[in-house]
Parts: sequence; structure tokens; C-alpha cells
Amino acid sequence: MPYSDDSNILFSLAIELVNHSSRHIFLTGKAGTGKTTFLRYIKENSFKKMAIVAPTGVAAINAGGVTMHSLFQLPMGSFIPTSKHLPDDFNGPIHNRHTLLKNLRLSEDKRELLRELDLIIIDEISMVRADMLDATDIILRHVRRQHLLPFGGVQMLYIGDLFQLPPVIKNAEWEILKDHYRSPFFFDAQVMQQSVPVHIELKHIYRQSDDKFINILNNVRNNCCTRDDLLHLHQLYKPGFSPAKEENFITLTTHNDKADIINRQELKKLAGELFVFEAIITGEFSERSYPAEEILHLKEGAQIMFLRNDRGEARRYFNGKIGIIKKIEKNEIWVAFPGQEELLKLERETWENIRYHYDKEKDRISEEEMGTFSQFPIRLAWAITIHKSQGLTFEKAIIDAGQAFAPGQVYVALSRLTGLQGLILRSPIHASAIRTDERIIEFTRNELPHDILQAILQKEKLVYIKQTLMQAFSWEKTKDILEQHSNDFEHRQLPHKQDCIEQSSLLSVNLNEMQDVSIKFQKQIETYFEQAEKNGFQSLFSRTHAASDYFIKATDEKLLKILQLHIDDTKQKQKVKKYVNELLNLKLHFERRRKQLQQIKAMAESLQYANDENGLEKLMNALQQPVVVVAATKETGNNKRQEKGETQRISLRLFKQGKTIAEIAKERNLAYTTIEGHLAGFISSGEIDVLDIVTEIKLQKILEILDSAATLTSSEIRRQLGDNFSYGEIKAAMKYREKERI
Repeated sequence: MPYSDDSNILFSLAIELVNHSSRHIFLTGKAGTGKTTFLRYIKENSFKKMAIVAPTGVAAINAGGVTMHSLFQLPMGSFIPTSKHLPDDFNGPIHNRHTLLKNLRLSEDKRELLRELDLIIIDEISMVRADMLDATDIILRHVRRQHLLPFGGVQMLYIGDLFQLPPVIKNAEWEILKDHYRSPFFFDAQVMQQSVPVHIELKHIYRQSDDKFINILNNVRNNCCTRDDLLHLHQLYKPGFSPAKEENFITLTTHNDKADIINRQELKKLAGELFVFEAIITGEFSERSYPAEEILHLKEGAQIMFLRNDRGEARRYFNGKIGIIKKIEKNEIWVAFPGQEELLKLERETWENIRYHYDKEKDRISEEEMGTFSQFPIRLAWAITIHKSQGLTFEKAIIDAGQAFAPGQVYVALSRLTGLQGLILRSPIHASAIRTDERIIEFTRNELPHDILQAILQKEKLVYIKQTLMQAFSWEKTKDILEQHSNDFEHRQLPHKQDCIEQSSLLSVNLNEMQDVSIKFQKQIETYFEQAEKNGFQSLFSRTHAASDYFIKATDEKLLKILQLHIDDTKQKQKVKKYVNELLNLKLHFERRRKQLQQIKAMAESLQYANDENGLEKLMNALQQPVVVVAATKETGNNKRQEKGETQRISLRLFKQGKTIAEIAKERNLAYTTIEGHLAGFISSGEIDVLDIVTEIKLQKILEILDSAATLTSSEIRRQLGDNFSYGEIKAAMKYREKERI
């Protein structure tokens, strides 16, 4: 599906490079140039098997993906890209290549997922540290068994603006890492020196249209503000400015406590009843990843901001739009917008915490829902931190950035505005607060113009088609799967083990013969591409048709026929159900390879006598089609996905059987706090006694705080009580109090 905005050539070129090449890509652009739109488009329209990751939980939820730590099982702490002895005097976790892989604990499903990925998208790349990216590279090379290829051969798409928020690194950590890295930024990772990405910067600015403002933003971004720029900004400095309520200004400040104080004070000024709306949380959803307030405090007249874009055709609000709570009644919230008479009735939005899963039958990466967070998509918006404003758009804002503590903060704050007419400075912006790291400026000079990108695209398309065609006829992956199957015999207890080993050996011999033929054909493919201009790829199409025919027949006679006979024979024996299921999985893989070859054969057959100038791309489309096969019925188990709420029920069932929370957490491979959260949800229904989770002494202390200030969040309560109180205990007490009030 082509992108509709033809005026944005770079946007379209970037899409083509993602879909029709294997090159790594760094997609950047100033604030408001469409980076988020690009990510969404690729997710919805690319045929590639992909995973989206981000460095933080909130960023991952907003991008519709998962954290880097969860997908790659990255350990906490720092990573040194060597195998040398680690320093003894470092106060904190530190890892090297040896310890990283030694302690890697990946399920076979996770390994299969990582091996199947074609594309990994890292959003908010500006916050990813160099050592974090190198650790990801080491894990992917190891799991994908491609030790010589950066990231194990998977294509990487980095999205983000380096002029915005930088990676977080403590001084003590940098003292260790500085001997290995030029800077903490992702572009100084060692793997980046081995595989430099194609650098694309989106230019079309959708957020601003004021040329004067755009010029000032560019100069702030590039650390080259002129005296006139600073004077112009200083004219907007109004320390005593107090806007009228109907003007809907929001204050952007540097620190959380400043924003919280402003919001609490303004809410307190409003007359009327205080309403409390609690988020509905199901399954597994880390508190650190909550995309909105867990407990939302509102009054009529409160200024609020939307936290996500409206769905559907109406698009009544967008992420960052300011509104006023007009009325609240019977758990219904109505919002008014400046200049609009019609009120908007708010509805809860649901954010999903997902886990990626490789679907063998459909040959695709699917998203499995692990938990949900449902809340009204708003927050109080008299003030917000600059950090949390990243990605938002405001028409009017008061910026208090005089204490900017991180490079890029001033740029992030200013670039949230649509124009100078809505900008007020509460504190002056001095030249010293406008700091852009020189290493970023140096790296961003690698940006490529669209004519060079166009040339790269044409070259890479041919390379990618050739690589994909050669991979389609390669049997290396099948050999790896069969080898793993054979290696597992050492740990199996089977009544006819020797017969099974012999059958596996026969399949291996046949597969090696097929791979030998494949290698010869792959060399021919190289020749056919070199001769392309002479015969318009007709020789390639003809030989591809013949090769497909050969391998389809070989798959039938040398793999599927032998395997099916072995399955039929084995099924008659006792205590072999698990082994038979493994054979059925192997058969599924063979059948997928056969069907893929049939698709290639059908396309090559239609092209070998046709003088079609688009023939190569048609062949490419056949190679890219997902291969769906219907799996044979398993001998055991029920493969139905858990229904919503079932994971909590499992924890409840185990608890009722007499198991402790710690035992359940270990058995289910979940965090202790997650199990606490599961059980706390059953306090309201009376299925769990609150004292099963929290002691009576702790319960009383929590209830005392709740009774003194009912609007406190679990995080605020824990700060008062200390680390001896877990979030699960606090939530249990809150559920208990909630039940009493019903």
C-alpha cells in the first residue's frame, strides 16, 4: 500500500527502504515531522515479521510494543563489550559477553520468535544507551546463530530525535564505560561501527508553519542561537503572567514536583465536589508502564489534556489537546473545547500490555495480550514536565525552562508549540541553557539527500530480491530445526529410541543432499542476476521454476513421506504423546517449506515466457507472501488462548490449593508483586481475605493514611510508608477499603 502523502518524498523513500531492503535505517526528524506516523504506517502495512521495542515501559506502551529489556531479556546494569575480567570495585551490576550469555534465560518460544524476526523497530532511540544496543546485538547473534552478522542478520529501524531527551547514565557507570565508548549515545555502540545505518531525516514540518519560529527552533536544536534569536525569545519573557482561565494555557516545567504542585493548587482552587476515577487494570501491567494516572482526581472546571489521539473518522481530540471538564455526573465526564459549543462525552480508553508470539501455522508474529490498563485518556493540565510533553502539541504554553538540566530540554519545550503567538516564558532562557551535545551534531551530518537515497534504494532492491530468493531455496534453517530435534534424543525416554534415531538420521542425510543441490542453485542465481540486462531475467524465472519443481518433489519424497510413516508407526506405541507432537511440529515446518516453494513456482511459471518489466517485483511479492498451513491435531493439551481474567483465576486457584504467593510466583514464572496484584483483585468479591495478603498491623497503617487522604495513589502511600510495604499490600488495603464503602 503506497503512502498517500506524495509531497513527502523522504517519507516514501524511507517506507521503500524498510520494505524492500535489508539495510539498517536511522529515521529522524525535527519535532512534528511525522516520525510517529511513520512508525504506525510501517506497523500496519509492512509484510515483514517485526517487533517494536522502546527503552522504557511507557514509551513501549505508547508505541504499541514492548521494552527492550523484556524482548531480549537484558539484565539490569551496565554492559562492557569484552570478555575480560570485570572490575571488583564497581558498586552495581555489570556484565560482559561471557556473563550476558551465561545468564541468558530464554524459553524455546522466545528463541523461535527472535529467530523469525525480519525487522526490529526501536522507538525513542535517543534514550537508548550504547552498551544497551551492544548487549542486544550479542544476544541476537547468539540466538539467531549468525555470529558474523550485526544483530544476527535482522534489519534494524531506529526512530527518534537525538536533539531531544538523552540516555540516562550515572557518573559511576560512565567511569566504567568510557574506556569502551566514545559517548553513551546509541550511535557510538560498537555494532554501529560495523553496520552504519542509512540516515534519513524527515523534513516536512506538520506542527509549525511560522518561518521565524521554525528558524529559531532550528538554531536552538543545532546549538547556534544568534543574539537576535535570544532577544526575540526574551521578548516573550513575562514572569508575572497569569492567563485567564478561558485561554487554556499549560505550563511546561523541568521537574515533576513543580508540575504536581501547580496542578494540586489549581485543582484546590475550584469549588465543587472532588471526583475520583480509578483505572481498571487486568492481567499483567507494570506500574512503571502506566500510560495514565492510576487514580484520576477531577472537579468540574478542571483543565485537562488528552493523552492519546482519538480513533475513528471524527478525530475529536489529539494527544496534547487541552480542554475543560464541563460536568461530571454518574461516572460520566463531559469536556468542553475553546470555540466549540458541543460537549464531548469521554469514554475510557484501553492500553494493552502485549507479548510477541510466533504463530507457526500462519507464519507471522502475533501480539498476545498480557494485561490491560483502562482509564479516561486525560490528565490534569495546568502543568506538565518537559520530559512528559515529548511528542505532544500545544497551541498555548508557559515555559519554565530556566533550570533545564539535560541537553535538549529547551528544544523539546519550545518545539511543543505550534507558533510564537502562543508562547510565554516564565523564566528567561539564557544561552547556557541551550545545550546540544556536539557529538550529536557531528553524527547528524551523515544525513543523506533524497537523490542519493533513491540510488541506494534501487541498488538495495536488487540485492534484497537476490538475498530473499537465495534464502527461499536455502535449507539451513530446516537443518537447524532437525539438528535440535536429533540432539534432544539424549534426554528422551522412548520405548523404541533406536528406531527414532535412525529415522531422524535418514531425514538428515536427505536434507543434506537437498542443501548441496541448493548451494549449487544459489550460485546460479548470482550468475542470472549478472546477466539480467541481456535477457530481462528470463533465465532466472525459468531456472527458478525448475528448481521449485525439484525441491517440491524432494520435500514430498525425502522428507514428508518418511516423516508421516514414522508418525503413523509411533502413534501406536505407549508414552509417546509428547514426542509425536514434536514430530507434528517438524511436519508443519516441512509443509510450510513446500507451500512456499509452490508459491514461487506458480509466479516463476507465469513469468518465464512473459516479457514483463515488473516481473522481478512480482517474484518478490510471491517471496514475501506469508505461508499459512493448517497444523495437524495435537495428541495432548489444549492450545486455546487464556480468556481475559483467566491468568488471575489461575493464581487464585493455586492459592486456594494452599500454595504461598512466593510458590505461585515461582511456579508461574511471574513476579511476586504480580501475584499479589492478581489476588488483591478478588478482595472486592470476597474470594480472598485481605489478611491473606497483608498483615493486620500493616493493614491498619495503610488504612490510617487512606482515611487521612483518600486521594493518594499507591505510589504516594508507599513513599510515606517506606519499602517495607509492597505495592501489592497497598493495593490489597485499597481494595478492602473500597469494598467497605460499597
